[in-house]
Amino acid sequence: MSKKILAVDDDLYILDALTELLMYSGYDICTTPRGEDVFKKIDECVPDLILMDVMLAGMDGREICRQLKADNKTKKIPIIMISATPNMGESAAYSGADDFIGKPFDISQLLDRIKFQLD
Repeated sequence: MSKKILAVDDDLYILDALTELLMYSGYDICTTPRGEDVFKKIDECVPDLILMDVMLAGMDGREICRQLKADNKTKKIPIIMISATPNMGESAAYSGADDFIGKPFDISQLLDRIKFQLD
């Protein structure tokens, strides 16, 4: 049974690229471009991992991460945060993220980090 990943990014080109890459790599993928839909999407697809942009339109991914890590239902789901701002890693970690990758990212590095979090 393949692992499920919820990808959250308001850049639809990145979301499409992540969808293709992750599906090709054998993962089930569900997506949303809207931070406010994350909790609904978690209930719908029950992800094994969340890949989320730090800066979402109208919402801050770090705040969503804090809420997820504070909730008993979602606190054990690994969260990898991504951002075009490379110095966001410390801020993402402070928010409870399990890992951080700067954009643009190396595809093999992203897949390695996902695999590490899912093992």
